[in-house]
Amino acid sequence: MYNIGDKIVYPMHGAGVIKNIQEMDIFEKTQMYYEVTIAAEGMEILIPVDKAEEVGLREIPTHQDLEAMLQVLSQPEDKMTSNWSKRYQDNMDQMKSGDIIDVAKVTRNLMLLDRRKG
Repeated sequence: MYNIGDKIVYPMHGAGVIKNIQEMDIFEKTQMYYEVTIAAEGMEILIPVDKAEEVGLREIPTHQDLEAMLQVLSQPEDKMTSNWSKRYQDNMDQMKSGDIIDVAKVTRNLMLLDRRKG
């Protein structure tokens, strides 16, 4: 469980800070929510505490995480399907995972594909 003031990353929105943790009744269901302020967008979102891991909420990466990510970016691209809709769905699934290594792989693969295709 995170605490008020913790800096986190929320996939697809970026870095944020947990502003509050409160019990709320939404759609006739009472549960605990993280109130998160997304830094880049100035947006505030509510994330159910019991769904935080499922949606990919995570701590800010460590120095070691960033080193591993940079290593992935320097590797050759993964084999990808030539079917663009399947490739798109695969990439979105990896991005939504919230894992920075998966995000780095998608970034690397798309950059190398763009260089090759122009």
